[in-house]
Amino acid sequence: MMFLKLYLTFLKIGTFAFGGGYATIPLIRKFVVEKNGWLTMSEFIDVVSISQMTPGPIAINCATFVGQKIGGILGSIVATTGFITTQSILMLLLGYFLFKKRKTFKGLNYMLIGIKACVVSLIFITALSLIQSSILTNPLNISAMVTFVVGLILYLRKVSLYKLLLIGGVVGLIINIVLNNF
Repeated sequence: MMFLKLYLTFLKIGTFAFGGGYATIPLIRKFVVEKNGWLTMSEFIDVVSISQMTPGPIAINCATFVGQKIGGILGSIVATTGFITTQSILMLLLGYFLFKKRKTFKGLNYMLIGIKACVVSLIFITALSLIQSSILTNPLNISAMVTFVVGLILYLRKVSLYKLLLIGGVVGLIINIVLNNF
């Protein structure tokens, strides 16, 4: 019964997974953390981080890791299969109609343009919720965020790597001294 629930949950997530993996993270969080309580928010953030570091699409990696946590290896297979079922069926149907029947869908480009706007907002909301739940709760994470922003600004301004490392180290040291003294 648990595996059926896991499959159906990731089938729902995969069915509405438009816009790529990062756009799917809010759906995964809603079902895995809020609705089913399979993971805490802290565990979910760890899963997202690990999913970003491992090769492959982030949403499939998330499904695999969540499935493994819930039901071991079989759980990871069930969750991943549930996630890719809808996309696999859609790709088979599109492939059949586009390549076998040689028909084109003129409205497809318009649909994709509309979906892009939704995807941008989903990614923005996900970033805000992840920042709120992980970075703002720990002073060390604030230090890392400030160091990252300074490094990004210096990188975009084409500062040399040596200067970038030196400035980043000094900024990180100052922030840690300030945070530890107050």
